Amino acid sequence: MMGDRWGVTQDETRRHYPCDDHVREPGLQAWRGVTVDADPATVWARLRQVRLAPYSYDLVDNLGRRSPSARVDLPEPRVGDPFTRAFGRDQGRVVEVEPGEHLTARIMGAHMSYVVVPAASGTRLLLKVVARARPWVAPLVSVGDLVMARKQLLRLAELAEADQRER
Repeated sequence: MMGDRWGVTQDETRRHYPCDDHVREPGLQAWRGVTVDADPATVWARLRQVRLAPYSYDLVDNLGRRSPSARVDLPEPRVGDPFTRAFGRDQGRVVEVEPGEHLTARIMGAHMSYVVVPAASGTRLLLKVVARARPWVAPLVSVGDLVMARKQLLRLAELAEADQRER
C-alpha cells in the first residue's frame, strides 16, 4: 500500500508489535522507523514526552503551540494515561506500556506502538500503526500518517541526540 513504510527494514515489518494484539485483521498497517544516535534510555526519555505534545507539525496538530524542546522529567506512562496533548486537550489513551521498551496507545480509532530497540549504531525508534479501515480509506490515512509520523520521529530523534551530546 502506498505510504505504508518509511525508514524500516523488511525484518522490522515482520516483527510483532504490541498494537498487533489490539486490532485483529487490520485494514491499515503502517511502519515507520528512524535510527537515533543516542542510547535507548535517552530515546525513551524523549518518547515519554509525546504525552505533552505531538512533536509533529505544530501548526497542524497543536494549533501553532510549539512542542517543548526542553526535556521534562515525566513519570513513566501508565495504562489509562492520556497518550498526547493536542488542540489544547488530552488525546488518546495509553493501552499498554513496558518502560524503556514500548509505548502503545489508541487514538482516533487507531492503535500504535512505539518501540525502542538497541542497535549497533545507536537506537532504532520504530512505530507501527494499525486500524480497522475500509480498503479505499487505508491508503489515504497511511499517506497522511506518513507525513506526520515522519516529522514526529525525526524531531524526537533530533532532541534525543542533543540530549546525548549534552551528557
